[in-house]
Amino acid sequence: MSPSSPRRRRAPSAAAASAPQRAPADAPRLAEYQHAARLRAALRAFLRRGEEISRSHGLTPQRYLLLLMIHGAPDGSRQATVSELAQRLSLAQSTVTELIDRTEAAGLVTRATSEADGRVVFVRVTPEGERRLALAVKDLRAERAALREVLSTNTDPAN
Repeated sequence: MSPSSPRRRRAPSAAAASAPQRAPADAPRLAEYQHAARLRAALRAFLRRGEEISRSHGLTPQRYLLLLMIHGAPDGSRQATVSELAQRLSLAQSTVTELIDRTEAAGLVTRATSEADGRVVFVRVTPEGERRLALAVKDLRAERAALREVLSTNTDPAN
């Protein structure tokens, strides 16, 4: 090999590649893994049931979340901007805009220009959207209670 050519790395031997790696000194204990597993199982069950219930009321899970974030706005206004929704849903603004377009076409939300600033557009839930959302939120009461129970009784052993 010439001095200017790149050096090739040797592949680890089969024995070295299959040798078990030691866990770090601060690795989680069994109780922490169990806690994490219980929490993830409860969250997944909650999300899955929410998907089923939203569909039973004619909402896709995405539309359910959109309506919930609008109607449950932190300031109590029951309206939101695309930027606010993108932040709360952890989605790109373009994705939220497409979701709003589809949800508006389904008659579940409307857009209204702000009277204070014509550049701002608020998204609001229509009466039909509110009806479907209310049914889904009501039907998820037991699931929210079960999740709260897991969160309150399942203390994290890492803390």
